[in-house]
Amino acid sequence: MIPFLKWAGGKRWFTKKFGEIFPQRYNTYIEPFIGGGSVFFYLKPNRAIIGDINEELVLTYRSIKENWAKVNELLEVHQRNHSNDYYYLVRESIPHDQYEKAARLIYLNRTCFNGIYRVNLQGVFNVPKGTKDSVILDSDNFEGISQLLTNTQIWNADFEFLINNANQDDLVFADPPYTVRHNQNGFIKYNENLFSWNDQLRLADALLRAKQRGAIVIATNANHQLLRELYQERGFEINTVSRYSSISADPKKRNQYEEIIVHTNLEGGRLI
Repeated sequence: MIPFLKWAGGKRWFTKKFGEIFPQRYNTYIEPFIGGGSVFFYLKPNRAIIGDINEELVLTYRSIKENWAKVNELLEVHQRNHSNDYYYLVRESIPHDQYEKAARLIYLNRTCFNGIYRVNLQGVFNVPKGTKDSVILDSDNFEGISQLLTNTQIWNADFEFLINNANQDDLVFADPPYTVRHNQNGFIKYNENLFSWNDQLRLADALLRAKQRGAIVIATNANHQLLRELYQERGFEINTVSRYSSISADPKKRNQYEEIIVHTNLEGGRLI
């Protein structure tokens, strides 16, 4: 199942290269930084708890779960009206209906520059129009996504709240904003305001508590010595992986860079 959003730091590449590390058997799947949901859609769990602090993002998932046809209908309207002027008109709009909000987020995500939905620190989306004009995609399967979300709790909440729900044999996947210098990926200063070092400490401690309750933990982060030490001190296993980054607008900065996989001993999963 293909994610319906493109998100900064998305893990589509991760599921393609390293999807087999995820165990086949677990109870509830828990993802506290859902973003575009690449791992969630890859695993298609029977029971899940997902969430994010981005209220509009969470509302979009809930809207597709509750009435996918309405969201799709509104996207078709955006497709018919799409133009340069229309894009900026929608960008400046503040809809009040939840389905209009959901369709707006998907529309902007698919037509903005570099396909990245990002708001500034005041919560205002200000990304200029991009070159892509397709609002409705051949890969869209909102009905299937709605069915997948049937047994999924969707929370607009801090990551710690979601991870605290993890118990014996649950699977936690955490992919936080990367907050240390990461080959100049263009999101460093922005992310550090969203996700501080104190948040990194809270996350590591929350994952440790989940591990102590018997949950299976898999997390990704920047390959930085401070982060490696943070998780090694808490008894986690660490593997290093690399991928091609295409986030930067400057082609010269679109380089290979490394990330770490932080995990408990993966019985039933296989590491690289």
